[in-house]
Amino acid sequence: MLAACGITSAEQLFEQVPASARIDHALNIPPGLSEYEIADTFKALGAKNAVGYASFLGAGVYNHYRPVVVDTIVSRGEFLTSYTPYQSEISQGTLTAIFEFQTMICQLTGMDVANASMYDGSTAVPEAAMMAVRVTKRNRILVARSVHPEYRDVLNTYAKNQGLPVEEVGYDNETGQIDLNDLEAKLNGETACVIIQSPNFFGIVEDTNAAAERAHAKGALLVFTFAEAVSLGILEPPRAADIVAGELQSFAISPSYGGPFAGIMAAKEQFIRQIPGRLVGATKDTNGNRAFCLTLATREQHIRREKATSNICTNQALVALMATIYMELYGKQGLRELATQNLSKARYLAGKLKPRFSGPSFNEFVAVTADPEDVNRRLLDRKIIGGLPLAKYYPELSDGVLLCATEMTKRADMDALAEVFHS
Repeated sequence: MLAACGITSAEQLFEQVPASARIDHALNIPPGLSEYEIADTFKALGAKNAVGYASFLGAGVYNHYRPVVVDTIVSRGEFLTSYTPYQSEISQGTLTAIFEFQTMICQLTGMDVANASMYDGSTAVPEAAMMAVRVTKRNRILVARSVHPEYRDVLNTYAKNQGLPVEEVGYDNETGQIDLNDLEAKLNGETACVIIQSPNFFGIVEDTNAAAERAHAKGALLVFTFAEAVSLGILEPPRAADIVAGELQSFAISPSYGGPFAGIMAAKEQFIRQIPGRLVGATKDTNGNRAFCLTLATREQHIRREKATSNICTNQALVALMATIYMELYGKQGLRELATQNLSKARYLAGKLKPRFSGPSFNEFVAVTADPEDVNRRLLDRKIIGGLPLAKYYPELSDGVLLCATEMTKRADMDALAEVFHS
């Protein structure tokens, strides 16, 4: 390699780097270990994890049960090695799974078409906003302040580099829902879309129809997003929306320190050609047999760059497969029963505490306490991971902590948490 560069030593290779910027001593790291020593080291580190702790932390990543059959299926070589379909038509099994995924997402959301998945919920939201800009030929975006703060951060990053102004719409101080009066005041003829989340970041269920009515009256689209997919098992699908973008982490996808996850994008049929990413459709082969193919692939690696709807959007084939298996396992009735369990447990917990908002909620709510950080420290002493203090994202809610209860939450742990809150 040195000879190919026309030099004789590594020192020559780096001579353009100032001496003051080079490290001239051994790195301060431990010596190497054998394989069995490494295994022992990681076992010891793993023992320090919060095993056996109850958790009430949600805020976009949820603790749901993962059926063991999910990992059994996705670990098959045919799926595990198929990162994403580039030579898709020769991977009929992968395309079949994606087609089933798209079908079930349409059933969940009430939309006409869905793509083959997105990176995650946080990137699906700005992709939906840019899609609305293309559809409406407008460039102004309104987003509810009750949308996940990190989703809004990603949206602002996208919008800044696209030259798209983003304005936030406040929430009602009593209900926790979007402030419809503020929304109406900020809507104008330049607004491409209104983005709401339901259940929102406070766990409150939004009035999707009311938001859609106001957006449509000004010629804007309604983008509906969700972070807690299990809620769709019991809530009315957001049929009034034009575009739905969300996160499927709740469907058998491990929290995994924040990813990888799988997002979704679904929309009304008239917007199908503006959906980013890939879309699998059914067709027939030369022998008349049913087959699947990429019907739309609007990423720049598939079509001319200036025609691409996104330059980063792909589909999370393997991770979306986990969600597909999960939906197949639970089915319509099973998902409804699961959602009902979540609702019931959160209601039980909320009944023992002081909720901040009066709006309807699903499995999360904001509880009021004098010092959320102190409460969380005392909960940890009892092997309980508390909720998310909201002061970081909402300074006006410094006495609020976002709590979540799922089917995994035990009554004894809820009673113990309430005891700490009241002590």
